[in-house]
Amino acid sequence: MTHEHRRTAVMALGGNALAPSGEPATIYDQFRHTRESLGPIVELALAGWSVCVVHGNGPQVGDELVRNEVARGQASPLPLGVLVAATAGWIGYMIQQSLENALQRANSPRSVATVITQVQVDPADPALRHPTKFIGRTLTPERARELEAEGHVVKPDGHGHLRRVVGSPVPRAIRELPVIKTLVEQGMLVVACGGGGAPVYEHPTLGWEGIDAVIDKDLAAAVLARDLGAELLLILTDVDAVYADWGTPSQRALRRLSVDEAVRMDEQKAFGEGSMAPKIRASIDFVRRTGGRAIITSLSRGQAAVRGEAGTTITATAETA
Repeated sequence: MTHEHRRTAVMALGGNALAPSGEPATIYDQFRHTRESLGPIVELALAGWSVCVVHGNGPQVGDELVRNEVARGQASPLPLGVLVAATAGWIGYMIQQSLENALQRANSPRSVATVITQVQVDPADPALRHPTKFIGRTLTPERARELEAEGHVVKPDGHGHLRRVVGSPVPRAIRELPVIKTLVEQGMLVVACGGGGAPVYEHPTLGWEGIDAVIDKDLAAAVLARDLGAELLLILTDVDAVYADWGTPSQRALRRLSVDEAVRMDEQKAFGEGSMAPKIRASIDFVRRTGGRAIITSLSRGQAAVRGEAGTTITATAETA
C-alpha cells in the first residue's frame, strides 16, 4: 500500500555526530550516539514527512584506513572507494536498527531501508588532484610525517589538528535515485548516500567504475534533496548555527540568510573551507534549484530547528526568510 507523504526532508548527519572527537570510538559508543541523534528524524517521521537520512563517515573511514594499514600483512588492504561503501553499510545498519526501535516505541508502523548508493562524479574533477576533504582522527606529528612520506596529504583542520585529507569531487547525480524515490513513495524512511556515496564514473568500455575519493556528504545530500524534490534540507553539524566573524570576539550567529547573502559571504571567504563552506554551498544549490529551505544547526538543536526555532535558515529571498 502506498502512503501519501506530501513533504520530503533530507537530513544530513555528520559522521562526527556518531563518533565525536576526543572520546573513544568503540562501536558501542557509536550505537549510543546514533540513538541520541534520532530525535529530529523521528519527529519528522511522526509528523508524516518522508525522510531521507544522509550520513557522513569521516572518523569511521579514517579508522578503517588505520585497520587496513595495521593488518596489511595479514589481509589485502581495501581501496578508499570500497571503504566508503563498507562504512555506508555498517553505519546504515546502526541508523536503521536504532531508527526502527525508536519508531516501534512511538507505535509508528513505518519501515526503514538502507541503500548503498553510488554517486556519479567527473573523473577530471580538479578536486581529485587537490585534496581538501578531512578524514580520520587527529594525527600525532610523528604519524603525520609517516603518512606524508608515503605520499598522503596531511593538513591542519579548523581546530588546528593535523588530519589526513583526500580528494573530494563534486557529486553530479545519484545512481540509485529511482530506487530511493520508489521507497520514499512507499512511505519508507531511507538511509542513502552514506559517507557521501561511493564515487563512480562512467568508463567508455567498462561501464561504471569506482574512484578512490570521498564525496562531501552535505553536497551529496543537496543533490539528493534536489532530485527528490524535497522541501527541506536539514544539515546537522557540531555548531548551533552559522556564524559571522567565527573565532573572533565579534562572532555572532546568523539566524536567517537569503541565497544572495550567503553567496556574498562565501565569496568573501567568510566560511571555513574544510568545514562550514561546503554546508553553505550545498544549501545555496538546494534552495536555488528547488525554492525550498535549508537549515544548518547542531544535532542537539535539530528538533527545534525543524520547528523554525533554532539554527540558520537559508531561503531564496530575505523577504521569505
